[in-house]
Amino acid sequence: MADPNQQYVHWFRQSSPYINAHRGKTFVIMLGGETLAHPQFDNIVQDIALLNSLGVRLVLVHGARPQIDALCKQKGIEAKFHLHKRITDGPVLETVEQAVGQLRARLEARLSTGTSNTPMHGAEIRVVGGNLIMAKPLGVIDGVDFGHTGEVRKVDAEAMHRILENNAIVLLNCLGNSRTGETFNLPVEDVAMSTAVALKADKLIMFGEDNCLRDETGALVREVIVREARILLEADHAHRLSFEQTQQITAACQAIESGVKRCQLIRHGVDGALLTELFTLDGCGTLISQNHQEQLRGARIEDVGGILDLLSPLEEQGVLVRRSREVLENEIDRFRVLVKDGMVLGCAALYAYEEHYAELACVAIHPDYRGGVRGDRLLASIEAEAKHQGVRQLFVLTTRTSQWFEERGFKPASIDALPQAKQQLYNYQRNSKVFIKTLS
Repeated sequence: MADPNQQYVHWFRQSSPYINAHRGKTFVIMLGGETLAHPQFDNIVQDIALLNSLGVRLVLVHGARPQIDALCKQKGIEAKFHLHKRITDGPVLETVEQAVGQLRARLEARLSTGTSNTPMHGAEIRVVGGNLIMAKPLGVIDGVDFGHTGEVRKVDAEAMHRILENNAIVLLNCLGNSRTGETFNLPVEDVAMSTAVALKADKLIMFGEDNCLRDETGALVREVIVREARILLEADHAHRLSFEQTQQITAACQAIESGVKRCQLIRHGVDGALLTELFTLDGCGTLISQNHQEQLRGARIEDVGGILDLLSPLEEQGVLVRRSREVLENEIDRFRVLVKDGMVLGCAALYAYEEHYAELACVAIHPDYRGGVRGDRLLASIEAEAKHQGVRQLFVLTTRTSQWFEERGFKPASIDALPQAKQQLYNYQRNSKVFIKTLS
């Protein structure tokens, strides 16, 4: 059984790049009314406090849908909706204000917790809110007057930045004020999205009951780009997406298209979901971004350490020929790497020879990320580069992975089939098998 202390040390070391990357960044976190009512809420507050202590600039936006519904039922007020939006007349607005006020007080109280022997001991978090969201009425749609239901008109980003610079948390809710002194009930997703855009936030994080995307088998979809998310929304004729998913994915797409770097959907029922999503490579939710986070590109000098980490275990096993750091640094322009959040997940190199030959070398994938298509992506990239250089014959020398290369069109060949310069360098002690692929 693994030593728990060693597991903790390993996790802490693995998370340190994210701790450094997140410091000083601005995150907008949406907490729906369902999240505030969930038993995990206290743990979520503790995780938010930890982010604050690590130097993350936080804006919290909370909703109140189930609490409003419960109060309306208690008062005997009929809840009316049109186009999935609440119609807010006078009595309903009074109820909304009551529910939001109670939740705000509860959230401020939780963020103020600091007694001994609790995770938030010594946190001393300051929370600041106010009239930071200007609103306008939604008006009349399809002949239906939405009353005091509104939409965001303006976000006072300058005031929020001043609050954040003083290391306080900005606390917003689903209410906005107009210049005429009226109060409007706003969709919490609209407030969170508009705030993230106005602040040019680094992340918009939205909690939900079951908001993450899943594929046909029910497996978690960890990453989707905006274009794919838009197609998913437009093609959802069978309404496989829940109301919660539709609202949050729509807000995420709008945020990304308006300049927010990343949006992350996480489930409030998973203990530690916020920390797992932010401080591990794979996370536990669905990431929505403009482009895929795994990038395939030419290697840079700062990638040498990551490449060494990939190659060293294979060199010790005799799978690859040893290369020193100095050699890698001198030959870095021959490598292509697959990276995510600064971590090198895979690499491959191309060495050109005379007579339109080139060698494919140093093909390696991180052991935790094998079994997918990453190796094929690297190979396709190397082949494209080889063709661009005029290479006609791509060869590889291998001792353990001959089947993988044969499945991808490489044919067994003799040493004599190699270019003369490579024949002179051939290591007969390794007795590597030769495979060649003709590039069309």
